[in-house]
Amino acid sequence: MRTILVAIALVLLGVTGCQGGVSGQAEPEGDSFAIKDGSRLRFRPVLAELPPGPATGAATDRQSTDPAGQQAAAAALDCSAGPDPLDGRDDPALPLVSCDRVQGTKYLLGPAFLTGADLSRANARLDTQSGGPLVGLSFTDAGAKTWAGWTAANVGKQVAMVLKSRVLTAPTIQSAITGGETQITGKFTMDDARQLARDIAGG
Repeated sequence: MRTILVAIALVLLGVTGCQGGVSGQAEPEGDSFAIKDGSRLRFRPVLAELPPGPATGAATDRQSTDPAGQQAAAAALDCSAGPDPLDGRDDPALPLVSCDRVQGTKYLLGPAFLTGADLSRANARLDTQSGGPLVGLSFTDAGAKTWAGWTAANVGKQVAMVLKSRVLTAPTIQSAITGGETQITGKFTMDDARQLARDIAGG
């Protein structure tokens, strides 16, 4: 299932394969992770989502700007084949054909507009209202401004958080996130939330 993105001024965001939401409300920190290597995480707009399927060849140019080349790369991409051959060496200024790490959904992603360097912390904790696990993201001042502008202009669209060229989560934006805090909720366990927070933090 698709994930959903929200924030304090109200946006929802979830983990790939789950329903979820994001909000900017401050809550107890729980397991908190400082951002270690922000260069490995990228925020990319989702241009297209394709269902999982068997690879039909060798995925060559996964950063093609040609629509036919992008479709060919998506058809050829094997999402079950261990570590991503690009392994974080993708050019953030170019599109990217990628997969999510859970269900093997294929994505055509646009150029990156934020990186992990625009975050200060990620944490996993329990939502005081629902009692379910959530992942909280704290943006830097510059990151919060970019995130607020991008979410306001892209309500109803998906955004992918990409680590080492693989999609961690691809939530749908429900409204503009104008605060520097974002919460990711979804149908995942506390262990899943901790792992997602660690991955986002580069740990």
